[in-house]
Amino acid sequence: MSFLDIIKTIVPLVLILGLLFFALVMVRRYSFSLNGKKAKLLKIEVLNNHLILPKKYLSVVRVQDKLFLLGISEGNITLLKEYEYDQSMESEQTHNDFKQTFKDMLKQNIGMR
Repeated sequence: MSFLDIIKTIVPLVLILGLLFFALVMVRRYSFSLNGKKAKLLKIEVLNNHLILPKKYLSVVRVQDKLFLLGISEGNITLLKEYEYDQSMESEQTHNDFKQTFKDMLKQNIGMR
């Protein structure tokens, strides 16, 4: 095996590794991250989770100006109800220094008092 054969083997390997590194950099730059830094740009916020059964939850999620009530199980996410997000509810909540529970939020949005 000559020096030229070794160079012919190493150059494509270096090119492929360089392309993989470039792809990794692009994916990290243009996708959202799970640590929350770029998720703020999407304006997605999990307001509350409530355990119903083992591995089954009800979640209230805010996306932009909408609230979603989601049913979450081990292999499935189901949209149960969609609400308009009213920021006045949030300001009233901070004025009263009252932390609303998941049960109270659910009753309020369903229409039960």
